[in-house]
Amino acid sequence: MSAPRRALALVALLGTLFLLGGAGSVSAHSAVRETTPGEGTVLKSAPKQVTMTFTESVGITDDSLRVLSPENRRVNAGDTEHASGRSDAVRVPLDDGLADGTYTVAWRVVSADSHPISGAFTFSIGKPSETTASVSAEPAVNPASGALYDIARYAAYAAVALLIGAATFVLVCRPASAEPLRGLVRAGWWVLVASTAALLLIRGPYERGTGPSTLLDPELIENTLTSRPGWALLARLALLAGAAVFLVRLGRGAAAETEGPETGSPEKGRPEKEQGRPQPVVLAVGGVLAVGLAGTWAAAEHASAGIQVPLAMTSSVLHLLAMAVWLGGLAALLTTLHRSEALLSAASVARFSRLAFASVAVLVLTGVYQSWRGLGSWDAVFDTSYGRILVAKVCAVVLLLAAAGFSRRWTGRLTDTEEPLRVPVLETVGARAGGGADSGPGAGSSSGDTGESTSAAAGDGSEEKPENESEPTSASGVRRGALRRSVLAEVVVGVVVLVITTVLTGTQPGRAEIETAAADETAAAGQRTASTTLIPFDVGTPGGHGKVQIVLEPGRVGENTVEAVVIGPDGGIATVPEIRLSFTLASQKIGPIDAGLTDKGGYWGTSSLNLPIPGTWTMKVTIRTSDIDQVSETRRVKILR
Repeated sequence: MSAPRRALALVALLGTLFLLGGAGSVSAHSAVRETTPGEGTVLKSAPKQVTMTFTESVGITDDSLRVLSPENRRVNAGDTEHASGRSDAVRVPLDDGLADGTYTVAWRVVSADSHPISGAFTFSIGKPSETTASVSAEPAVNPASGALYDIARYAAYAAVALLIGAATFVLVCRPASAEPLRGLVRAGWWVLVASTAALLLIRGPYERGTGPSTLLDPELIENTLTSRPGWALLARLALLAGAAVFLVRLGRGAAAETEGPETGSPEKGRPEKEQGRPQPVVLAVGGVLAVGLAGTWAAAEHASAGIQVPLAMTSSVLHLLAMAVWLGGLAALLTTLHRSEALLSAASVARFSRLAFASVAVLVLTGVYQSWRGLGSWDAVFDTSYGRILVAKVCAVVLLLAAAGFSRRWTGRLTDTEEPLRVPVLETVGARAGGGADSGPGAGSSSGDTGESTSAAAGDGSEEKPENESEPTSASGVRRGALRRSVLAEVVVGVVVLVITTVLTGTQPGRAEIETAAADETAAAGQRTASTTLIPFDVGTPGGHGKVQIVLEPGRVGENTVEAVVIGPDGGIATVPEIRLSFTLASQKIGPIDAGLTDKGGYWGTSSLNLPIPGTWTMKVTIRTSDIDQVSETRRVKILR
């Protein structure tokens, strides 16, 4: 297989495994901390505005908050804006003189890590009422647009690893021939350019929740180009243009350096250890371009929001660079080891071993910091999804370090085999050649005998030379084969780490999850709060699917009010023959407690559900859509003290 085809195959492999790791739905990092009015609250008088506070900064559009009356009429008195200059709080003013009834707030914002999130909640003025407000049951991201966005995003990660890793391998490890790696570098550059351009087009539909048919919508493109992620993508394209010029000039300089000034023969004026060593200015320019490319990810994702933003962005850049140098370098090493035309020297392998060790050290240090930043406390390690996935990643990294240790061991053995054995082999061959001339059986005989003797000795020497060299050559081949296998294992385990990392980046950090729970726990005394759960269901018949929204107020120990509203396939309020609801606290062997819901005309509810103790209860809801068709779903809901 040619080098370009191998390069494309590696890009496809890494991209596919990235996709396997991120194929599930994304759980964005930002979460709702508080709403005013609160979810499910009943107010005595109409509010002047609706305010929402999130766990981190969010991006908004003019209609990020839509407030709908019971008649499904918008009652916004102005555009959505950030509240009091805070990037984590948004608000929208309301019309004056709002009538009594239940109002629906539909919201959609973009998390600081560039993921769109959406949802809805209700509040009532005077008393709850029926509502015809249509709340979309669709996910925050259109599935087709989300799939295209993930493909482009993960392809960009794989491409930047190949581009930076392969280029670093050529400059630092200085293999005897860089020709097998030109395909890797070119493929990495082209795939990164194509994926970045695709992200610019897909970003608009991805944020707005529309399908791929709106890719070329001028309004969406304009919104993308004027947003922080759009600026980062434009900066990435500019840096890639500079990288193209740098790589072309570097390739020409390398070709000129390997040839003499006139004869075209290899340059012999320098010592062997200095052959191919790049100039400091080359390393400096390449380093600036690599740091800039990594910075375009840090500026557009989670590191740019939250606590300690400058330190977090620096850590993110170093983490991405170390990942690219290590895993991209492994791809380059694996490609070179499988090229029989260009045997990789032990010195180059040893240089990469040292480079990989430094990359691992950077990955560990930055990973520890990012883990602390994401978790915030030891309790979040096993009490949050983020913490549990992080533990799995740590275990995979330990396996990766073990595989790297085997590679480093074989590297040392390969160096010991090749370097020290050169002199003894040359001395043995010379001694035998000389011994043949002096001790021939016809030393004092005629010239003919002497010629035969000398010829025989020479013949013996020519036969003995490969025999003497066969042992180190064979040992070197065995060690090279073992190194190939250990590097391949390292690449496979490295991809597993990337898969887990992909899942981790799509999970709400433990710090944010703990903060959200703490905000609920420390709600002001006497403040009415509510727990709202939206549960999809499907009984398997035509039109027998939708979502049921269950509002539990106040969601605390004691008496609670329950409202269950069914949202049909068209996004409107639907009616069903029956809804049953029960609560179980398995850890205390309590339940199931039947909520005793009754039809209230448009929704099912009760005002007499009594939950005796706090904890995480299992809520089971059964929706019956006909005399024989029904389905049950369960969710966990936290009841506060």
